[in-house]
Amino acid sequence: MKNGKPKVAIVHDWLVAYAGADRVVDCMHHVFPDAPIYTLVYDENNMPAWFKNYDIRTTYLQKLPFATKLYRAMLPWMPRAFEALDLSEYDMVISSCSSCSKGVITRPDAVHICYCHTPTRYVWDFYYTYRNNANALVRAVMPGQMLKLRQWDKCAADRVDYFIANSHYIARRIKKYYRRDSDVIYPCVHINEEPFVPKEDFYLVVGRFTWYKRIDLAVAACTKLNKPLIVIGGGGEGDKLRAMAGPTVRFLGGGLSDEEVRGYYLRAKAFLFPGEEDFGITPVEAQSAGTPVLAFGRGGACETVLDGKTGLLFDEQTPESLEACIQKFETEGVAYPPQQIREHSRSFSEQRFEDELRDYCTRRYADWQRELEACSHHETAKEAEE
Repeated sequence: MKNGKPKVAIVHDWLVAYAGADRVVDCMHHVFPDAPIYTLVYDENNMPAWFKNYDIRTTYLQKLPFATKLYRAMLPWMPRAFEALDLSEYDMVISSCSSCSKGVITRPDAVHICYCHTPTRYVWDFYYTYRNNANALVRAVMPGQMLKLRQWDKCAADRVDYFIANSHYIARRIKKYYRRDSDVIYPCVHINEEPFVPKEDFYLVVGRFTWYKRIDLAVAACTKLNKPLIVIGGGGEGDKLRAMAGPTVRFLGGGLSDEEVRGYYLRAKAFLFPGEEDFGITPVEAQSAGTPVLAFGRGGACETVLDGKTGLLFDEQTPESLEACIQKFETEGVAYPPQQIREHSRSFSEQRFEDELRDYCTRRYADWQRELEACSHHETAKEAEE
């Protein structure tokens, strides 16, 4: 501790692309600018330039060939790698975790706060879906690994002193799998402050082309209804999605700048979000552009989209249910105008996140210090009696 302030470290699963969880870590560093960031592997060429000014420290797995490309295949070795990090000099450790980073080992008198994006999905409730969508080799290996990983993951959660959940949906999952209570602080989203422009006649999807994003539902629904759809992103399901797309669907790839993507958010008449996400950054980004969101009514979208006001929720993860939602939107629209939709999105802003995180960590550190002092007094009194 220096000048009465705790010495802080941030731990994150991996830094290989600037996605939602990485933006959270960026904002954490704004709150604690002197804190080093420990992570499994780091790809500086795929992260924003300003990360080169941060003190980023990796595990020994960084030295393996193609580590920043094959890091997900390192799951069996991740627990040992995070446990090998020496964090004994820190008074407060803040982990940003959807995988194994919460398993770091801290001093007995240090406080560990975990910002949990999700209990490890491929270990718990999404295990069967991940297994069924994996290749033959992974399907053969997964069952033998999962028992040990579940046991370790529960033990790792027990090392955390305080949990922050990124949504009430995740708070329930933390309670289910880790048997721990948590406090909710919504993650940070960049608010689009560009002037509003007239809406154009197209729907929009933004995201990686992976199975759980369910972009196929948006493609199928808009093809069936003959509605214009613009798809921004890339990934392994690209060929499948293009094969099923009709003439009204356009694919723009994943190489657009943030400014270009914000422009499409502003011009789209509605944003489609058919996946089930722990929180979901893109629906909030769309709303910050004043654009209504048509989302599957499970997961984090239920907490970010006001049904009937800033968007519409559909009940089943099927093309038919999304089609009905689109038709309802075409007929009825939503109650809020663009400016009011944007105002709603401000409750998820970066500044709000930083303020809430700073206040939470200050309060929890003070709580932890009082507990340590109480234990110390109790031990002193007990020794005096003896």
